[in-house]
Amino acid sequence: MKIIDQSWCFEQKPQNVMETLERAARTCYKSEDKIADGSAEKLIAALIKNGHHSVLEHVNISVRIITDRAVTHELVRHRLASYSQESTRYVKYDDVEVIRPVWFDDLSEFDSSINTWKSAMMVTENHYRYLIERGWRPEQARTVLPNSLKTEIFVTANVREWRHIFKLRCSKKAHPQIRVLMLNMLKEFVREWPVLFNDIAEEYIY
Repeated sequence: MKIIDQSWCFEQKPQNVMETLERAARTCYKSEDKIADGSAEKLIAALIKNGHHSVLEHVNISVRIITDRAVTHELVRHRLASYSQESTRYVKYDDVEVIRPVWFDDLSEFDSSINTWKSAMMVTENHYRYLIERGWRPEQARTVLPNSLKTEIFVTANVREWRHIFKLRCSKKAHPQIRVLMLNMLKEFVREWPVLFNDIAEEYIY
């Protein structure tokens, strides 16, 4: 058994994001003649401030996330995104990987609850291996695998949907595992496209 931390990375960062969104927005008003240096940022910032978010649907951003199955169960509830996820039906786990709960950071390394969790994960791995050895297919043996099981998921969503995801999953009301993941992602999204995501970061990070 391996215990790993959740992580993520960009898979596809679109080019000329602000310029694309500006051209889409100015189509509505036939004001393309007003395109100039810095005009995209100013226009898109105004649209976001005024709640006119439909234009943000013209740009998609893709990421790869490594987290646990419980987090992805919540993530895929966001309907307006596309997902491709590691399948427990077809992947046979010779060495089960589990995701470290983020709240372990708030516990002493000698806290007995951490050992209880580790013990449960090892028991699960032993049961899974036994079932595989008995001839069960991975799609059958997976029924004993825990929510903490590591999984990879490829996610594509447009800017408007990413904003929606961040607003819900960066909230203090969100589950701590997905909240830590999304706050980390939001910081990088802001670094790449500050105009598109800075207002959300100001609410949840700054």
